[in-house]
Amino acid sequence: MKNIFKTGDTKVHTYRVKQEDVAQFETGLVHPVCSTFTLAREMEWAGRLFVLEMKEEHEEGIGTAVSIEHRSPAMVGDELIIEAVVDQLQKNELICSITVKSKDRLVAVGSSGQKILPKTKINQIFSSLERDGE
Repeated sequence: MKNIFKTGDTKVHTYRVKQEDVAQFETGLVHPVCSTFTLAREMEWAGRLFVLEMKEEHEEGIGTAVSIEHRSPAMVGDELIIEAVVDQLQKNELICSITVKSKDRLVAVGSSGQKILPKTKINQIFSSLERDGE
């Protein structure tokens, strides 16, 4: 793992909310606004932008946590600006604080965590789970 970032470093990612991103379940539409699921995915991606530069060829990132606090809704068509800031790097785990805005309006705040592990270790974990499920 390349230790190339420090506390306070930032990555920014933008995402335009699509119709398929609205809050809905098998029972139907809940609200015609950006879903928590979509926010979580895009917030995790913003943190992963660090991981993509940190991981070595034999390594991969794996999510450890995502938290979200909604502050205001994002409508279909809104462009979200998702900013990840390095809060801490403990051993091989990166923790980022995340802010989501639409123009100047705060949509959500939260955090994400990702560990960087050897791909062989991740495969061992997944293989042991598959054997347990048999």
